Amino acid sequence: MAFLAYLSATVGGRHIGTAAAFRAGGTVMMTGSRSRSLANSAAMSHWSKNHAAVASSAAAWGTGRFQSSAAACSSATALSSTVEATADSVITTIDHPAFEIIETDHISEFGASSTLYRHKKSGAEMLSLSTDDDNKCFGITFRTPPQDSTGVPHILEHSVLCGSRKYKTKDPFVQLLQGSLQTFLNAFTYPDRTCYVVASQNTKDFYNLINVYADAVFHPRAISDPMVHAQEGWHLELENVEDELTYKGVVYNEMKGVYSSPDSLLQREAQQSIFPDNAYGVDSGGDPVDIPNLSFEQFAEFHSKFYHPANSRIFFSGDDDVAKRLEIMDEYLSDFEDSPESKPGSAIEWQKKRFAEPVRVRHPYPVSDKGEDGQADTHLMMVNWLMNDKPLTPLEEITSSILDHLLMGTSSSILYKSLMESGLGDAITGGGLANELLQGTFSVGLKGVKPEDVDTVEALVVDILKKVAEEGFTEDAIAASMNTIEFDMREFNTGSFPKGLSLMLGSMREWVYDRNPTNALKFEEPLAELKESIAKDGSKIFQDMIKEALLDNSHRTTVEMYPSKTMEEEQLKEEKDRLATIKDSLKEDELQSIIDKTAELKKLQAAEDSPEERATIPSLDLTDLRKEVTEYPIEVTANEADTGVTVVRHELGSTSGIVYAKLAVDMSGVSLEDVAILPLLTRIMMETGAGEYDSVDLSRRIGTHTGGVSVSSMISGVNQEGADEGAVTTGEHFVTKLLISGKSTSDKTEELFSIFDLILRDAKLDSQSKIIEMLKESKSRGESAIQGSGHAVANSRIRSRYNVLGYISEKMGGVSSLDTVKALLDQAENDFPALLARLENVRSTILESSTCRDGMILDLTGDASVFEKIEPSVKNFLNTLPGDSSEGAVKLQNFYSEAHPWAKQAKEEMAAQAPITDEGFVVPTQVSYVGKGGRLYDVGEAVSGASSVVSRFLGTGYMWDNVRVMGGAYGGFAQFQPRDGVFSFLSYRDPNLADTIDVYDGASAALMTSAADLEKDPDALATAIIGAMGDMDGALGPDQKGSLQFNRWLKRESPEQRQKFRDEILNTKPSDFKEFAERLKAMKDPSSAVVSSKSAFEDAFKSGKSFTLKDIM
Repeated sequence: MAFLAYLSATVGGRHIGTAAAFRAGGTVMMTGSRSRSLANSAAMSHWSKNHAAVASSAAAWGTGRFQSSAAACSSATALSSTVEATADSVITTIDHPAFEIIETDHISEFGASSTLYRHKKSGAEMLSLSTDDDNKCFGITFRTPPQDSTGVPHILEHSVLCGSRKYKTKDPFVQLLQGSLQTFLNAFTYPDRTCYVVASQNTKDFYNLINVYADAVFHPRAISDPMVHAQEGWHLELENVEDELTYKGVVYNEMKGVYSSPDSLLQREAQQSIFPDNAYGVDSGGDPVDIPNLSFEQFAEFHSKFYHPANSRIFFSGDDDVAKRLEIMDEYLSDFEDSPESKPGSAIEWQKKRFAEPVRVRHPYPVSDKGEDGQADTHLMMVNWLMNDKPLTPLEEITSSILDHLLMGTSSSILYKSLMESGLGDAITGGGLANELLQGTFSVGLKGVKPEDVDTVEALVVDILKKVAEEGFTEDAIAASMNTIEFDMREFNTGSFPKGLSLMLGSMREWVYDRNPTNALKFEEPLAELKESIAKDGSKIFQDMIKEALLDNSHRTTVEMYPSKTMEEEQLKEEKDRLATIKDSLKEDELQSIIDKTAELKKLQAAEDSPEERATIPSLDLTDLRKEVTEYPIEVTANEADTGVTVVRHELGSTSGIVYAKLAVDMSGVSLEDVAILPLLTRIMMETGAGEYDSVDLSRRIGTHTGGVSVSSMISGVNQEGADEGAVTTGEHFVTKLLISGKSTSDKTEELFSIFDLILRDAKLDSQSKIIEMLKESKSRGESAIQGSGHAVANSRIRSRYNVLGYISEKMGGVSSLDTVKALLDQAENDFPALLARLENVRSTILESSTCRDGMILDLTGDASVFEKIEPSVKNFLNTLPGDSSEGAVKLQNFYSEAHPWAKQAKEEMAAQAPITDEGFVVPTQVSYVGKGGRLYDVGEAVSGASSVVSRFLGTGYMWDNVRVMGGAYGGFAQFQPRDGVFSFLSYRDPNLADTIDVYDGASAALMTSAADLEKDPDALATAIIGAMGDMDGALGPDQKGSLQFNRWLKRESPEQRQKFRDEILNTKPSDFKEFAERLKAMKDPSSAVVSSKSAFEDAFKSGKSFTLKDIM
C-alpha cells in the first residue's frame, strides 16, 4: 500500500544524498552488498527508519573499464548504454497555443527528448520527457519552505488528497489505491518542497491518476473544510466532559512515532544545528510539541501562498502522447492568472558559513530503565559540516559524490572502516554526503559511544580526514569507487520503481532552485572532466575538496545525544499537563463545542461516500485488464556439461551488455541450531576478505570489475509433489540456499565468477575484531528496527507461531534474532574459538564435496549477445566450482517430496519458543505497533485467488477507515499469505492499542456487511478486482524478471496454476467476501504481538487486554 510520506532530516542520513546520486541527488539504502543498487533507491516507503519516502537518484552511474591506474581514467566503458543516442538526435517538439517553449534538449544519457514549457496564462513550468518507457510518470512539485515546526507542509501534503472540486469523495487517494493499476501513487514532503507523483503502465489509468492529482493540488476540499485539517493534522478530542482532553491527528501521531527513534532525533538536531538561519532550521514534518499551534487559517493560507501554478514544477516522462499532456494540464492551469510574486516568495535562502568555530549541541533521547544490573546506556554522536554556501559546478557535484564513496561508500572505505575498527562505538551514524537540498552536508559519527569517548570520536573523524587530505587515495581505491558509481549510472536500474520518478527527482535538484532541470540529468561531461583530472593529478582533486569543504570549514557542529530514563515519562506528563491546563481554561460551552466537534468528525469519518460522490472518481473497467499472466524466458539445463550443476538461463531482449548472475548452494546439511548464525556468516563472506585479499582489497576488486556482489541466505517454500498447487502447504517442504549474487559487463564475467568462487571457498572467518564490530552493529540495527518498524516485527512474530517456515524466518531475522545476536556477541568476545568452530563447520557442511554440486544452481539473466560472450566463462566456472561432479557425488534428498531436515526439529521447538500467546515487546516509544493474527485455512485446503482481492479490500477499506482515519494511526494493514493460510492485522505508528485490537475483532462483521453491499454494487466489486490485479503487474527491471521466473521455477509453480489464480481474481464474487468473513470470524488460535511502551501496555491492561511482556531495549 502506498502512503503519503514525509522526508525527514537531510543531515546525517544516506537516505537523501549519496555517492550513487550525482546531480540527481538520491537515496541508496546500504546493505551488506558492495553495490548500492538503485532498485531500492527510488523506494518511497513508510517502512524506512524515518518514515521517509526515500528519494531516488535520477542517474545511477555505470561501470567503466577503469583499470587500477590513474592514467586509465580515460578508457572507454564496457557497459552498453541503456539507450542508443546518436550525436545528431532529432528533437520533435509539440506545440500548444496555451504554452510557450522555453527550451528543448536531448538527454543522451537516458535517451530522452525534453521540452521545457511555460504556461502563458498561469506561469507554470512543465518539463516533458519523451522516452520509450511504458511506465509513464507524472509529478507536480511545489516549493514549500516552512517558517516554523508546526508541520504545515506535511499536513497539507496529506490533506489535499482528501477530496477536491471535481472528485467529491472523502479520500480520492484511497479510491485510487483501491481500484487502479498504478505502479506508483504517493506524495512526500522535503524540508523545502512537496511532491505529488503518480505512475502507471496503462494509459487510461495514467490519465485518471493525473486528473485526480491535478485537481487535488489546485482545488482541494481541505482549504475550505476544517475537518480535513483536524483529521490529518491535529485536533482536540473529548467525548464526555469528565474525560481527559487528548490530541489526535494522523500527522501528529506519525511524528510522535518518528521522534520516538533516537536516530531520527539525532538527524533532526543535526540538521537544525547546521542550518540555524534558513528554512532547514525548522521541521517541515512537524514537531509534535508545535503541531497543535497550527491553526486552520494558517493552514489554508499556506496553500494559497505556495500552491499557485507559478510556484509549481510539472513533470512528465514516458511514451505517452505529449499533446495530450499539454491538453490535460491546460485544463487545470487555465483557471489561474500568472503570479509573478510566487517564485520569489518561496525562494530558499542560502545558509552562510558563519560559524567562527565549531558548535557543540547536546540533547537527550529516551531509554528504558534497565535497573542496577542492566547494561549501561550509551551516547550517539555525529559531526556535521555545511559543505557549500554557493552553487556547485557539475564537476564539483560529481567529485563530492565520488569522494563520499571513497570515504563512506562501503564498510572498507577509509572513514567508515576506521570508525568501526576504533572500538569507540557500535554502529555508524550519518553516513556521509547529503546533497538533495540547496546545500550539501556531510555527517558522520557513531552510536553506542561511552560518555567519556564522545570527544575522542570527534577528534578521530577529523584526524582521519587530515590523514586522507595529506596522503590522498590509492589508485585502486579511486578505480573501485569510479567504477561502482559509473556502473550504477549507466545501468540506470530502478527496479520496480518508475524510471520517470528517478528522472523527476533528479531534475528537481536543480529545477526547484530555478536552475536548468535537464542539466541535472547529464553526467557524461563532468565524469569525463573528473577522469581527466585524476589522470593528470591522481587524487589531488579529492584531497583539495576535503581541505576546502571539511577541514578548513569551521561551519561544523557536533551533536551528542545522551540517554534519559525519564524523557518518555516527561513527554507524557508535559502533554497531559498541557491538555489539562487547556481544559481547565475552557468554559462549559467551549468544552461542549469540543465534544460536539469530536462527534461531528467521527460521524463524517464513519459516513459512507454517496454513490454520486463515488461516481466522480475515474476508474478502469474489467475489460481494461490484461487477462494473461506475464511469463518470462527460462531454460533449465540439469547437470550441464556433466558438471553436476544446474544452469538456469533467462534470455531477454536487451540487458545493455550486463549479465546478472546468482550462484545458489544448498544449505540443508546445516543444523537448525546454526541457522541463526547464517546472517553473520553471509556478512563475513563480504566484509573480512578472502584468500590473499584483505577486506579492503576484496572490496576494491569487486568495485573495480563488477557492478556489485552480495551474499545472502534464501529459504523458499516449494510445492510438494502430488499436492494441490493452490492449497495451503504444511510448511515442511522448502529449499535452503546460500546465494551469491552479482552483475558485470559481459567482458568482466570471468572476474565476477572468480570473485564468487573466492568468497565461497576462502572467505576469512577468523577476524575476531571485525566479527565483534559486525555483531555490535547488528545489535544496534536490530534495536532500531524494533523501535521504528514494530509492525514488521509483530507480523514476523505472529507468523512464527503457525508455520515452520515462519518460525525459521523469525529465528533468523525477527525479534528473537536479537537475543541470538547478543549471545553471539558474548561468545565472540569471550570464547571466539568456539564461534569460529561453528562458522567453519557451517561452511564445510555447505561445501561438503559429495553433495554440494547436486544442490548448486547457476542462474543467469542476459540477452543473446551477452550469453554468447560469457559462455566460455560459464563453462570454466562450472568446472572449477568445489565438489564432486561425477564419481563420488551423492544426490541430495528430494525436497519436493520429502520434508526438509530442519522441519521436524523446528516443529518441536515451536511450542516452547513460539507459543500461541499474546506477547508485548516493551520499547521507549510514543506510539504502538499492534498485530493480531491466526490461521484462516487448514493445511490442504484450497485457497482461491479471490482471497487476495478480499484481503486487499480489507486493508484499503476497513483498516484505512478505522485504524488510520478514525483511529489516527499512520497505517493499517491486512495481510494474508495463501501458502500458509495465516492472516494478520497490523498497525503502524498507532496512538491506540486496546482500541485497535477491538477494531480487528470487528473486521469479520464489517466484511460480512460489505459482502451484502457488493451484491448490489458491481462497480465497487470491479474496483476491488482492479486494485488486486494492479498489485500483480508492476514494472520490472531485467534482473527482476529473471529473479521472478527463477523463483517460480524453484517453487515448482506451474504456469497453469498462476493463470488459474489470476482467473480467480478476475472472477471474484461477493460470495467470496462472505466466505472470507466467516473464516475471519472463526479464526483458529488467534494471537497478538505488539510493540509499544510500558505505559501503553498498562493502559491496555486496564481495558482488559493482557500480554506477556518482554523488555527489548
